[in-house]
Amino acid sequence: MRRSFVCGIAALVFAPGAFAQSVSPQCPPGAFVGPIPDNTKATQDACQKAIDLFQYLAPQLGTIIAGGNATLGSGGALGGLPHFGITVRGNVMQGSIPQIDQVTPAVDGATSSQYPTKKQIIGLPTVDMSVGLFKGLPIGISNIGGLDLIMSVAYLPSVSSGSVDVKVPDGSFKFGFGGRLGLLQESMLTPGISVTYLRRDLPTVNIAASSGNDSLRVNQLKVQTKAWRVVANKNLMLFGLAVGAGKDKYSSGGNISAYVAPRVGGNPTAVNTNDIVLKQDLTRTNYFADLSMNLVLFKLTGEIGRVSGGSISTYNTFEGGKADDARTYGSVGLRFGF
Repeated sequence: MRRSFVCGIAALVFAPGAFAQSVSPQCPPGAFVGPIPDNTKATQDACQKAIDLFQYLAPQLGTIIAGGNATLGSGGALGGLPHFGITVRGNVMQGSIPQIDQVTPAVDGATSSQYPTKKQIIGLPTVDMSVGLFKGLPIGISNIGGLDLIMSVAYLPSVSSGSVDVKVPDGSFKFGFGGRLGLLQESMLTPGISVTYLRRDLPTVNIAASSGNDSLRVNQLKVQTKAWRVVANKNLMLFGLAVGAGKDKYSSGGNISAYVAPRVGGNPTAVNTNDIVLKQDLTRTNYFADLSMNLVLFKLTGEIGRVSGGSISTYNTFEGGKADDARTYGSVGLRFGF
């Protein structure tokens, strides 16, 4: 799972943006520093391809960070102190990764290309913890208004894989926080229903990648996700079922620069781009369902979900579809709690 996530993030060394299907104003000819003016044409196409590659891949990365249910297999609040739950989970998705080594940037200005893509499983391991703070107010055989604290920890190591180096300058762990408001406590006769909010982020990443003699660097890449959920669940002896829906917001940013090597018949000398500082925000709708098996001390849960929505246009195209296509993801987790 760690290697698959690195393969996915390795391609995310490109600048974000939500521009129309034309050359981005971030990449005009003459915008970069080069030995002679004509050399800037070589960097214009590289810049535009970088923007489009990030636009295509960033929503996939946001999906596996956010996942579905804030705590797998759960719906209502825990019921106050001393109740708690700890879940080790992995979010996975069949990603569509552009094959960047099969397309060479043009040396005479921006050119629309079609990138071949490869299906690849992308995953991210996390640990979630929930603690009951307030049981809620009694109403019949249930309670309303219960409160839980939710915490999350994501892990990403520094990894070198082929022509890509991934570094985490601020540490491999990133903590997330949120909460749950119980609308109805689960009982023998009633389901558990709640509203949750959880922020999960990716550890800050520095990435260096090369393709032939060309190279691209991203410093201080940040991906933040904010997720609202409405969830209902019911345990039926050995098995449990939870369903939910909500909204995700993905925010990404970083500092990107590129080096374009000399080419025969093209730019005669090397060209370096200035740093590009960009930001991307995308909002998506998320639906999911959890199926749990209640064991003696643990709960084993599998989840399937789907995200859609938002609008992203690109100048270049991809065989794997559009950047804003709907994506299906899954999660599996083992939960211990009381």
